[in-house]
Amino acid sequence: MRTCYCLPFLFWTGFLQMVHMTAFPKRTNKYLQNGRILGLAQGDGKAFHRTKRGWMWNQFFLLEEYTGPDTQYVGKLHTDQDKGDGNLKYILTGDGAGSLFIIDENTGDIHAAKKLDREEKSLYVLRAKAIDRKTGRQVEPESEFIIKIHDINDNEPKFTKDLYTASVPEMSGVGTPVIQVTATDADDANYGNSAKVVYSILQGQPYFSVDPETGIIKTALPDMSRENREQFQVVIQAKDMGGQMGGLSGTTMVNITLTDVNDNPPRFPQSTYQFSSPESAPLGTALGRIKANDLDVGENAEIEYSISNGDGSDTFDIITDKDTQEGIITIKKQLDFENKMLYSLRVEAANTHLDPRFFHLGPFKDTALVKVSVEDVDEPPVFSKSSYTLEVDEDAKEGTIIGQVIAEDPDTTKNAIKYSVDRHTDLDRIFNIHSGNGSLFISKPLDREETPWHNITVIATEMNNPKQSSQIPVFIRILDINDHAPEFAKYYESFVCENAKAGQLVQTVSAVDKDEPPRGHKFFFELVPEFAVHPNFSVIDNKDNTAGILTRRNGYSRSKMSTYLLPVIIFDNDYPIQSSTGTLTIRVCACDSRGNVQTCNAEALLLSAGLSTGALIAILLCIIILLVLVVLFAALKRQRKKEPLILSKDDVRDNIVTYNDEGGGEEDTQAFDIGTLRNPEAREESKMRRDVIPDTIFQIRRTAPLWENIDVQEFIQRRLKENDLDPTAPPYDSLATYAYEGNDSIANSLSSLESLTMDGNQDYDYLSDWGPRFKKLADMYGGDDSDRD
Repeated sequence: MRTCYCLPFLFWTGFLQMVHMTAFPKRTNKYLQNGRILGLAQGDGKAFHRTKRGWMWNQFFLLEEYTGPDTQYVGKLHTDQDKGDGNLKYILTGDGAGSLFIIDENTGDIHAAKKLDREEKSLYVLRAKAIDRKTGRQVEPESEFIIKIHDINDNEPKFTKDLYTASVPEMSGVGTPVIQVTATDADDANYGNSAKVVYSILQGQPYFSVDPETGIIKTALPDMSRENREQFQVVIQAKDMGGQMGGLSGTTMVNITLTDVNDNPPRFPQSTYQFSSPESAPLGTALGRIKANDLDVGENAEIEYSISNGDGSDTFDIITDKDTQEGIITIKKQLDFENKMLYSLRVEAANTHLDPRFFHLGPFKDTALVKVSVEDVDEPPVFSKSSYTLEVDEDAKEGTIIGQVIAEDPDTTKNAIKYSVDRHTDLDRIFNIHSGNGSLFISKPLDREETPWHNITVIATEMNNPKQSSQIPVFIRILDINDHAPEFAKYYESFVCENAKAGQLVQTVSAVDKDEPPRGHKFFFELVPEFAVHPNFSVIDNKDNTAGILTRRNGYSRSKMSTYLLPVIIFDNDYPIQSSTGTLTIRVCACDSRGNVQTCNAEALLLSAGLSTGALIAILLCIIILLVLVVLFAALKRQRKKEPLILSKDDVRDNIVTYNDEGGGEEDTQAFDIGTLRNPEAREESKMRRDVIPDTIFQIRRTAPLWENIDVQEFIQRRLKENDLDPTAPPYDSLATYAYEGNDSIANSLSSLESLTMDGNQDYDYLSDWGPRFKKLADMYGGDDSDRD
């Protein structure tokens, strides 16, 4: 097959294939070439034979964006089998066949039906075949060929961003990279220079430059200062065709910010600052603020303030406000106008974050002089001490001076002082003070044992200005004197065995004393002079503030003397000597052979005349047996089963429930109140089972409430339904009457179902004498037996 096309083409050859070129005369207005591909088949050891093939194997090339008036001619398909008689038909399939590319089925000419864009699709693969119109068979195998779209420069370079943002430190050197911008061109980079992009700077000189090939923006001036200019707008252009004339271009904007470095030291705007403060200002009071200016920002502008020297460095302090970068001068020590009226401070401000690259621009600190003047105020009196501690004997007389407090006016006027006691701290008014000289004296007797310490408050007030006052605590210690006699430490319960021997220890006693002698307690024990030689017991002082009570004879008898009273004198060793007499009670007890007490009561001697142990045990057993019988009786009573009202299982006759309410007939409107039927709660107060004996008559079963104005007949129907579904009802038929006859009742109904079960006949003739109201009953029961049957 021969092919014709408008551009030069390449012949594809296989292994050991030869290309035969032949001229094709058609389409002389295009640059056309044709050729014949010959295949050589290889035999076994034989020479190659040239084999003829009918298809021409070529590539076709088209220009994109063709805007001519006619369709763009692609090429021609032809086979040697085509004799020109129109028996063959050419068919084109593949990418764009029939839509983008159309073929003349008779001649094999291929045309592009639409304008093509290489950026959308640069390569089309198609397949061609020739078939016999009569037989429909292919005259040669199907072949594949390619149509390539040649690029033209129809796309301008485009940056990846419309706006770039970058930053670079100030004071950077020339050539410091800032940011790289990138532009892309959609044209074919392998075909011409359509996609070769070159960068240039349109705006931003002479501060910045751009690398024409890489698009890296760099600084172009040295030592650019952020304090002079911080923001820059740079416009970068990207142009294709290698930047040559006629190339397409695109631009982008780059916002560049100079970031701060610490290249500026802090500076005070003035060299001297003046502040004043009243001498009464409390500690920590802020006197004022000072600030050193720093052209830098952020951490490069952070400042630390300090007091470098001056006569007020120990009186004042300065702290740094991190938010405002100000120095706050505060009072560290109490001011005193009378002592010093003016202070001078040297304050230093220094950067906290230094950059070694810019040390040559320093020093990065500055100093200023601060003067503080103290103002005089009327101050309250000042005591000579922060607190006072006084001592006084507890036997001191009323009016005795125990000490003195001293206060004075610190002001230059030296006003007179008046003293007083804060009565909230001395409610009993035990102490008082001379208002003129501050001498404290006693107003009431003291008792150390009751209150060993007194804490009072003394107030000093200026006489000319009572608002100016101050207070001081005074601690008064009451010194002890020996004014209390010793006594037994506790109440002793002592006993002696009847079989005790002479010299046996009965009790060891000790003493206590409310006084507190400086050398400690020392107690002595002895019998009172009247019992100095006691026939029964003796007292031995142990010399350790304790004494032992010993027996002086063998054997004691409870029957003769059950209790002994032994008076003991206790002395202390302080001045003046105090003593007291304590009586020790000693009981006589029965003991075993080891000395263990068995009983100490004299009444126990009479137990032998009472009941024996066996009798007591018998009484206890009787009581227990009675208790057991009571418990058994109660248990049996609880276990008794409920007796049913119906004793026979075969008794299935109707159960009659009577309500004992006959009423007075139709004419009796007062005998029965129909409102009771309309009040469900009134009739539900007590509803019990009728086949068992009820546990209590107070059980109440609540039913669903009915409407207040419900019809009586509906009420009875509901009650019938409830009785049918009631689980507590008897398991056999029952008759429940509701005293309701219905509408248009002539006479009340009286019924006795049990009358059918009676053995003998009854005479009901007397019903005829009761009047018309009982005529019905008289007809029913007053006739013959045959009528009743």
